[in-house]
Amino acid sequence: MTRFWQGLGTGLVVVCAAASADRWAAPLLAQAPGFKAPRTSWGDGKPDLSGIWQALGTANWNLEDHAAYGAPAAVLAVAGTVAAAPGGFGFVDGPIPYKPEALKQRQHNFENRWTLDPELKCYQAGLPRATYLPYPFQILQSNNKILVTYEYAKSSRTIHMDKKVAAPVPQYMGQSNGRWEGDSLVVEVTDFRDESWFDRAGNFHSDALKVTERFTLTSPYHMLYEATIDDAKTFTRPWKITVPLYKRIERNVQLMEFNCVPFSEDMIYGQWKRR
Repeated sequence: MTRFWQGLGTGLVVVCAAASADRWAAPLLAQAPGFKAPRTSWGDGKPDLSGIWQALGTANWNLEDHAAYGAPAAVLAVAGTVAAAPGGFGFVDGPIPYKPEALKQRQHNFENRWTLDPELKCYQAGLPRATYLPYPFQILQSNNKILVTYEYAKSSRTIHMDKKVAAPVPQYMGQSNGRWEGDSLVVEVTDFRDESWFDRAGNFHSDALKVTERFTLTSPYHMLYEATIDDAKTFTRPWKITVPLYKRIERNVQLMEFNCVPFSEDMIYGQWKRR
């Protein structure tokens, strides 16, 4: 079908012939015929999700349908094309259902993204954004804990599979408690700080955020990631993000260090930067 959509904040209408996100996602992310997820080596019968994974696409720029758009003139004058966002189809099940005041805040965030986006300041990305940042992450699995470690900002989190664990204080990455539903890993994440965003377009949440993640292997090299967003302070109803993940299989693949703090000290501290 032919789709029309407008780039956020650009006033530029783009025409594209393509199916909607929910229609193209279904065949792309369905399990390969006859595929059975590999099992862990210690014999508990659960799928083995271990490995280094990475998302592709434009989710980190904007979760919703969007045309390509540039940065404010002052940023473009210095960074040029590097500051622009590529166009892309959405990774959500329709428009994000903001409450009216929250929608105004999202627009304010977008218009001031070059100073407000937490990614610029090397804050931990939060969830689900850490999953679809343009950096790989690694899953290390045991019988009662699953460790997910991210290349960006030295972030990591533990998914507790044996007992439910409460967070002592709110955290950027929240508190993760998991369970298996068939061959899918389901993780409930709560106790978030409210500083993180969902993308560079200013989509955001409050401290009431609850994220329910679902990881499902669909082939030896693909995994379907789904995240249901529930935040009654910000949204009128829960909504879902769907992102395909790709297993990194090149020779000697490993997480590299991306300690971004030194790259952001001027922005954060200005004249008080450590010398």
